[in-house]
Amino acid sequence: MPVVRAFRWSILAASAALSLGGCMQTAGPVAYMQPRADLDSMAYGQPYSAPQPVVVANGGGAIDALTNSFASGPSAMPVAYAAPMGVPVRYDASYHLDAGDKLRVVVYGQEGLTNSYAIDAGGSITMPLIGAVPARGRTPAGLAGEIAARLRNGYIREPSVAVEIESYRPFFILGEVSAPGQYPYVPNMTVESAVAIAGGFSPRAKRDVVTVTHTEAGGSMRAMVPLGTPLAPGDTVFVGERWF
Repeated sequence: MPVVRAFRWSILAASAALSLGGCMQTAGPVAYMQPRADLDSMAYGQPYSAPQPVVVANGGGAIDALTNSFASGPSAMPVAYAAPMGVPVRYDASYHLDAGDKLRVVVYGQEGLTNSYAIDAGGSITMPLIGAVPARGRTPAGLAGEIAARLRNGYIREPSVAVEIESYRPFFILGEVSAPGQYPYVPNMTVESAVAIAGGFSPRAKRDVVTVTHTEAGGSMRAMVPLGTPLAPGDTVFVGERWF
């Protein structure tokens, strides 16, 4: 009898071990979440409407004026979404001049007229003999033609003029960067390099997209763009604060 009882307990113990082993090897249900669509790609391509003028309080300088324009919120200017361009932009013959650009004007055979000239706040350069010459909105070739026409009018019989860009007007970067402010523009720079020039992102910065405001003679456009987007001279970059 003791042998039979011991054998019966051995069988029960083995059955219990097999049952527990089966429970441990059985996997529970697993839930899989479908990946969501890219929000940036969903947003690209929204129509852009003409911007409304921004009213800025008097005083405070250019940095404060730009900061106030961003702080005025979405009602100040519509926001569009743009994808990065594939090829970097280089500003040369087709570039439209504006205040802050510094030019090298060469009048061949006329050393007294050949010099470096900065476009002033009024959008003009001032040269000997011919005085103020409007430059804003012109291409370098267009400005050279205007200078030649004025010199031909009673000063030089057949002037030969060339205009080159010596340095571009600066860009602004504001918001969540280490050192916001105004910096010299470098050809072919992107939003990412502009952030690097300003000391990098602050800890609270939103790092995937930034807001860029671009102004030309036809008006201004504000767009939310990724970091690889090329910048133009005079652009304003605003790095926002992330929500979490």
